[in-house]
Amino acid sequence: MRFILLILIALSCLQVQDASAQRRKKKGKNSYAQGTFYVNWGYNRSAYTKSDINFVGSNYDFTLKNAKASDNPYPLDLGVYLNLKKITIPQFNIRAGYYFWNNWDLSLGYEHMKYILNDQNEVLLDGVIEPGVDNIWSGNYNDVPVVTDREHIHYENSDGLNYINFQLTRTDQWYATKDKNFAFNTLMGVGAGGLLSFNDFNFAQQFDRRTISLSGYGISGHIGVRLDFFKHMYIKSSVLGGFNQQLKVKNRPNDARAYTRHKYGFVMFETSVGALFYIRPTNGCNTCPHW
Repeated sequence: MRFILLILIALSCLQVQDASAQRRKKKGKNSYAQGTFYVNWGYNRSAYTKSDINFVGSNYDFTLKNAKASDNPYPLDLGVYLNLKKITIPQFNIRAGYYFWNNWDLSLGYEHMKYILNDQNEVLLDGVIEPGVDNIWSGNYNDVPVVTDREHIHYENSDGLNYINFQLTRTDQWYATKDKNFAFNTLMGVGAGGLLSFNDFNFAQQFDRRTISLSGYGISGHIGVRLDFFKHMYIKSSVLGGFNQQLKVKNRPNDARAYTRHKYGFVMFETSVGALFYIRPTNGCNTCPHW
């Protein structure tokens, strides 16, 4: 009898230890963000440094030095921003990404910016425009001060200057409620990609619209904050700054010899709303992200 009692006590201890181990294992169940997919949509404003814009054609090759440009924000019209057929008219962003490791994600984004050469631009004109090409400018110019008029010369990527890029981003969570229905995160990363231009160009009594080309590349860095709600929704606001090299912006649809090239810095401010999907979290945890 004493031997049987000792066996029962030993089995009870093993069961207690096993239950305790299971509780500890369950308590440590966290996704650490790995396996999380996200998508967001938002809108932006952008600003650009001055640049030397070089215009090349069959009968001209000239540069407007120290040219200024601006973006083109759309008025706050809910009939546009809330209309699925019109939401791409303003300057917008769309991005999708995947957390491949604890705090790190890789994403693909489409930043629809707009670049418009300012009217009444005080610039220096340098280069050659052969006689008979234009009714105002003709001959050789060597840093001659001029003021542009959009009825004479105008250049813009308002439909737009599209930065299609990959980003590598680190997310750090600084605060979360116990139920994780609210969390505060910071974002930091780098990106690079190509530029897809929809160009409008007016010069030499010819105005062409929406000439499309893969015009160059961009590199960028970004920082931001993200507020998570109810584990699956978020609002993100970030600042992205970088450098664009437009090697060849096609500006005449039927003339491959007509193009524009320039390089400049930019900064973009964006705010987006998004959703989180825990499609392959660590330890099978589907609603307990720990960033």
